Amino acid sequence: WLNCLLGPLILLVLLLCLLLHYKSILAYSLKNCSFDFFEDALAEVYTRSVKIYLNPIKQINSDDFGNMSKLRLLIFNSNLIAHIDDGSFLDLVALKKLCIRDNQLTHLTENLFQGLSNLTLLDLSKNNLHFIHSSAFHFLSSLETVILDFNKLGKVNDIQSFLLLPHLQTMSIRDNLLSSFESKDLLLNVSSGLKLLDVAGNDLRRFGNTTHIFPHLRTINLCQCVEYSGLKWDIRDKSLLRNITKLDFSYPLIAFEEIQNVLQSLDSLQHLQLNFMKPWIDKGLLATVCKIPTFKKLDLSFNYFANSSAKFGACSQLRELDLSCAKMTELPKGTIGMMRRLSCVFQNLNRLKVLCMSENLLWTFGGAFKIGSQNLEVLNLGKHFVDTLEKGDFEGLGSLKHLDIVSDNIGRVKLGAFDGLNNLTSLTVSLPIEFENNFRTLQVIENLTIYFHIDSIFQGPPLNIDKAIFHLESLKKLKMVCTGDHYGFFINVHIEMLQSMKLLEDFTGENIFISAPSQETFQFNSQLKSLTIKQSPLSDLSPELFRSFPNLQQLDLRGTTLKPLDFVVKANLSALRSLQLSDNATTVINERLFQTLPALIYLDLGNNPLTCDCSNAGFIQWVKSNNQTQVDNAFQFTCSFPLTKQGTKLLDFDFQSCWIDFSFLCFISSTCLVVLTLLPSFIYHFLRWQLVYAFHLFLAFLYDSRKRGKGVPHLYDAFISYNTKDEAWVYGELLPALEGEQGWRLCLHHRDFQPGKPIIENIIDAIYGSRKTICVISQSEWCSREIQMASFRLFDEQKDVLILLFLEEIPAQQLSPYYRVRKLVKKLTYLSWSKAGRHTGVFWQGVRRALETGDSTKESGNLLSGPAGC
Repeated sequence: WLNCLLGPLILLVLLLCLLLHYKSILAYSLKNCSFDFFEDALAEVYTRSVKIYLNPIKQINSDDFGNMSKLRLLIFNSNLIAHIDDGSFLDLVALKKLCIRDNQLTHLTENLFQGLSNLTLLDLSKNNLHFIHSSAFHFLSSLETVILDFNKLGKVNDIQSFLLLPHLQTMSIRDNLLSSFESKDLLLNVSSGLKLLDVAGNDLRRFGNTTHIFPHLRTINLCQCVEYSGLKWDIRDKSLLRNITKLDFSYPLIAFEEIQNVLQSLDSLQHLQLNFMKPWIDKGLLATVCKIPTFKKLDLSFNYFANSSAKFGACSQLRELDLSCAKMTELPKGTIGMMRRLSCVFQNLNRLKVLCMSENLLWTFGGAFKIGSQNLEVLNLGKHFVDTLEKGDFEGLGSLKHLDIVSDNIGRVKLGAFDGLNNLTSLTVSLPIEFENNFRTLQVIENLTIYFHIDSIFQGPPLNIDKAIFHLESLKKLKMVCTGDHYGFFINVHIEMLQSMKLLEDFTGENIFISAPSQETFQFNSQLKSLTIKQSPLSDLSPELFRSFPNLQQLDLRGTTLKPLDFVVKANLSALRSLQLSDNATTVINERLFQTLPALIYLDLGNNPLTCDCSNAGFIQWVKSNNQTQVDNAFQFTCSFPLTKQGTKLLDFDFQSCWIDFSFLCFISSTCLVVLTLLPSFIYHFLRWQLVYAFHLFLAFLYDSRKRGKGVPHLYDAFISYNTKDEAWVYGELLPALEGEQGWRLCLHHRDFQPGKPIIENIIDAIYGSRKTICVISQSEWCSREIQMASFRLFDEQKDVLILLFLEEIPAQQLSPYYRVRKLVKKLTYLSWSKAGRHTGVFWQGVRRALETGDSTKESGNLLSGPAGC
């Protein structure tokens, strides 16, 4: 009967387990933190870093970074930090970079950086530092770069402790309050390993290097740091600056003669930056510069050369020239011929490799690049005003590898415009929507970026774009961007165009498609690792599109009106590492989607109209509990639906109640109700007597426990238990024989029970008040309760008090519901009236012997029949 009760109970437990079952997945999101994810999907993600920008943090406590021994990058930029406890970084033994930029620190104490023995970069710029303890940096034994820009340091002694660090190579103290920088003021007995010194933006009146403190110094930045005619350049021994290779002297208010003095002391200079210095250049400063034999790179950007008289003829050794933002208006024919002339200012520049002339006022190239330098490798002509690219415009640049010619002003590209660029590997160009040129001559091109400019006269899609980009077998990266409104017409990207690009690894199409590309589009591009399709409607995107390139690692589908993301589940993107789906129309995100992306480490779902209800409960739980995938800016996701939750944060939604499926719960409840309704009927019909037996057994136990040990006196020799149907035999046969003839005092319930007392208590009193209990058993209902009480005395008190008188033979199966009675029948000798027959005297003699026996228990040999003769 216990099994019948346990079955439904076990069923309920299993059903509840189903309701609470949930499988977690690995992913994570950072609250109030930023995450830098590079476009290169192959780049390793810097996972051991903490970046906390733009928070009202005022103090760093000593226990804030306990047990973070694996942290490598810590950034606290743009907070309100004014105090840091000593020893706050004690546990950060692996930290490499520490940035506390744009805060309110005023001083650095002795033990502030304790524990940072592996730190290589320290950025404390944009604070209010005016005091640095002399021993503040002695823990930073591995420091290579220190940045103290935009503070209030007024003496060179303030940075003296840095220079004692054995590995220091870069020191930047821009825009402080230094009025001089002289090596004699640094009380150092050893030389420093410093290689780069940046003192730009300080109001320096003296700069001197008269000691051997900086033997390894290579770069000095003196940009905008001196007053007019105020700088004194004290370099008595030119050998002290023999390793200087780069100097930034942009925008100084200094006399021409003093600048000449500076440049004449730098015999090893290779790179010079002279921005905003047209007056000095017009005076002939370049003549002094070009006399330096090691000179290779010159940056003259942000100088106005429209009518400049600058001459480059003496700079024959120049290899890189930057003239961007110089407002140049023309390049007459032949000006770059062998780099000997450029607007009559370039001569003998045959070693030039890099030329940057972006953001100038050029209206024509005038054949300047038809006879070009044999060594020029990089040419940047971006943001010019040339409206037509003529045939052979660049045919003299046979060594060119990188060309940037992006401009919204290009209205026509003639056939053969890129002829002669036989070694070009990278081309960034603006094209009108209709163009004559094709790129078939660029046989080694690997990176092609095309910006299609659509103006107001656009009337239809181009007819020749497929043919124009045919047969680029070496292409690895193709980017196509439409910068205007194509009015419903699309720029064809057919399978034929991509068929020959079997090495293609990166494809970008922005504002190109008006519907999802067909599933065969990339079937020949099995090497594709990065796919970007932006600003195009892709609501009908098929998962079959991705089957041809199983190694895709980066997928960018921003601004493509995607709603359901089911295509991701079916696309088999097991190698995908970066997924960007921001600015779409997605409302519900199924967490099962991410089970199909085991390699995913970055996810961007910003600016989607997400729903804050149980349909997104799994996604919310996934974002909060994962530790593999960075969900960018997840804590800023806002709810768009329902209207009552609009504007609230998605991750603030309480999803706990969602794990209970109410429909399933109703099913369980109704099932339990049916089971509980049927169970009593089943029990009553099949287990009624077993329950009655169990109930009586329980009552017997309770009353036996209460009566046991009370020492109740024996008032009777025997208590007679019988059924009323056997009353005639009791009064006609039993009483005359036992009371009348043998003289025993018997207890009968109709005669001796106390009126008004519960029947069970009367039975207990009778059993414990009698030496023996005689049970008369027949086919009718018999003395089961009395047997229970007496059996307790038999087993618990070890007293033989029970005498069984069977008036009829009772089959064993009829006794089976009463386990204890059946056990007694098997263990005790019983008397059978039906077997006595005519020898009733022998039967009564057996009863007499049973009544005369003591209380000790014993077992009889014959378990199935009465005593001999019965």
